[in-house]
Amino acid sequence: MTERKTPHKGVYVLPNLFTAGSLFAAFLCVTYCFKGQFQAAALSVFLSAFLDGLDGKVARLTNTASQFGVEFDSLADMVAFGLAPAVLAWTWQLEAYGKFGTAVSFLFVACAALRLARFNVDVAVVSKRFFIGLPSPAAGCTLAAFVVFVPYLPDFMHAAIPHLTLFICILAPLLMVSRVRYFSFKEYGFVKEHPFSVLVCAIFIVILLFSTPFFFMFIMIFVYIVSGIVYTYGYMPNRKNSLLRRLHKSGDGTSE
Repeated sequence: MTERKTPHKGVYVLPNLFTAGSLFAAFLCVTYCFKGQFQAAALSVFLSAFLDGLDGKVARLTNTASQFGVEFDSLADMVAFGLAPAVLAWTWQLEAYGKFGTAVSFLFVACAALRLARFNVDVAVVSKRFFIGLPSPAAGCTLAAFVVFVPYLPDFMHAAIPHLTLFICILAPLLMVSRVRYFSFKEYGFVKEHPFSVLVCAIFIVILLFSTPFFFMFIMIFVYIVSGIVYTYGYMPNRKNSLLRRLHKSGDGTSE
């Protein structure tokens, strides 16, 4: 039996480079905000989320996961999906609300920190199927998606953009620290059971994103946010009540 080779310590640089890239994209977001280039700032948040999704996968594929990488990733996420969206929201729309706009912008920072701290503590006991609370990359991308979605809004809605931004900057942070369950897509049982259907859906989604990427990106994120709320407060209570009714009927059938 051959022993599994331990990767050279230098390989550990690889996943952390993706994390550093995510952090740099967040820094670019802040610089673009102060230049008034809000579309570029929003795209920087998307780039940060993309690189953040790669670092963990690269670490697992190369067998280079480490506690240092986990802590570095959390700190990078705090900047990328807490500070950067907060600065984007404040410089783009919320500055006009004065101190209230500043407080709402800070909500992104505070809730991202609380969510990441809770995730680091609960990571060993939470089901892999779900995230408890909206993932911080999804929360940051919600605001970024709205920024690039604004050109598709009809003219009569432009006056409501600051209010919609305010609503998103309250909703997304609160969902981060909520107990709402969101699918993590880390288990692929459904994909294995229905490969053809999944392939067709994937092709359809790619076509939509290719045709009008910013429009459908916001729609997809909106659907993801709503899906967690519906699953937690709609499907789960009904399922629990159904199980209780079955147990009650079973108990009645077996009792003397």
